[in-house]
Amino acid sequence: MSRSVRNAVRRAFYLDSVALMRLSREIAALDGVLDAALMMATPANKAILAEAGLLEAEAEGAGANDLILAVCAEAPDRADAALAAAHALLAPRARPSETPRGHSARSLRTALSAQPDANLALISVPGDYAAGEARKALSRGLNVMIFSDNVPLAEEVSLKRQAQALGRLVLGPDCGTAILGGAPLGFANSVPRGNIGLIGASGTGLQEVSVLIAAAGRGVSEAIGVGSRDLSLEVGGLATLAAIDLLDQDPATARIVLISKPPHPEVVGNVLARIGRSPKRFTLCFLGAGQLELPGNATAVPTLRAAAEDVLGSGSMGLPEAPLTLEPRAGHILGLYSGGTLGAEAQLLLLAAGRTVASNAAVPGARALSSAPAGADQIIDLGADEFTRGRPHPMIDPASRCERLGRALDERGVAAVLLDVVLGYGAHADPAREIAAVVGRAPANRPHVVASVVGTEADPQVRSRQVAALLAAGVLVAQSNAGAAELALALAQG
Repeated sequence: MSRSVRNAVRRAFYLDSVALMRLSREIAALDGVLDAALMMATPANKAILAEAGLLEAEAEGAGANDLILAVCAEAPDRADAALAAAHALLAPRARPSETPRGHSARSLRTALSAQPDANLALISVPGDYAAGEARKALSRGLNVMIFSDNVPLAEEVSLKRQAQALGRLVLGPDCGTAILGGAPLGFANSVPRGNIGLIGASGTGLQEVSVLIAAAGRGVSEAIGVGSRDLSLEVGGLATLAAIDLLDQDPATARIVLISKPPHPEVVGNVLARIGRSPKRFTLCFLGAGQLELPGNATAVPTLRAAAEDVLGSGSMGLPEAPLTLEPRAGHILGLYSGGTLGAEAQLLLLAAGRTVASNAAVPGARALSSAPAGADQIIDLGADEFTRGRPHPMIDPASRCERLGRALDERGVAAVLLDVVLGYGAHADPAREIAAVVGRAPANRPHVVASVVGTEADPQVRSRQVAALLAAGVLVAQSNAGAAELALALAQG
């Protein structure tokens, strides 16, 4: 097949990565277009475009503040049409946005002039520049949420120490989820206000626990994402400790839940010591952490579902949305996950059941995919860097996962496929429809498909509609990610 690559450069034109990924997906879906990428022209992004064969000479000299439009199509006229469509989609964004105050700020200074009562800056710029913007925000009296990834570890430590000295919060880097003052930020769900505070080094972990709380009719006071590296030895839990201080002083918060993959032992000791000085009750879900010496006001639980059950006093979240009437099949379990923490939880449950598990983001006891023995269960985190370099995250664009799902449903030896369907702001508008279309094209003797739907009725996608679409396609839906893993275990004779 012939390929025609075209580039265009928009000088001094910035859009955050989520918006660019959505626009890239829209252009890539046009007739005759083979690939498309709209990316800020940082050195790292230009390297990604070059590796994908999408970088032309006219874009090589673009600077970090410029936007590259790159398309690859079946013919030159298709490529030209795709570029024209991209320019058309960007045109409304070149005009001042129609905000309630009728103001579009191009700098932090002018934004604060328009909203002097603001107390949070959300940073979503290329990782090389995020720390500098965060420092500006801290120096102007703001707390900071850094959505950007690829921020150097040393910069994270420096920023969080600066915030500690100033009595402020730095959430992130790579903080994809938060609910602050009732406002969902990043990939978050619409949940009611309540008296349960969440602190998490996992975006999808925060989402899972918050929606299970909402399903039980309760609510969240604050959900504070601290970034996946916060509980490492280098960072030392600086944001986690600051978040505990904040929720400790919040009269609207009665219970606190901490969510993370295993923290460094020295850091978890400091966190537990701080919890022991709190008058409030804590639930700890440190996935795969093993036994902990807990203070008297804390409980440790093994799964995200158990964390919700602990704070709610409920043990009824493991039931499927529809009765289990399917016969088990011989073969292994394949997990195709968009949420890394949800994938980690599934791995731990499969390992606890005595199964051999391989993963690209292995937890203790699991193996790397490259060394997986025949017949081993596989859990693949499709949101990992190797799958999202220059491509939309599967929560934004499910196309890459749907492609893998289609192949898996034709594959001998797969007994059950595990999926997480993550709803909320920032996520795909109708992920269940995309999955249902793939399952509907599969042969009658396909593997079982088991999913959990992380969302609420108030989310833009409406959880019940997503569940109904999956059930209609023959997908078995569990009320939690842990429940989905347990159902897959019941359906797979490994």
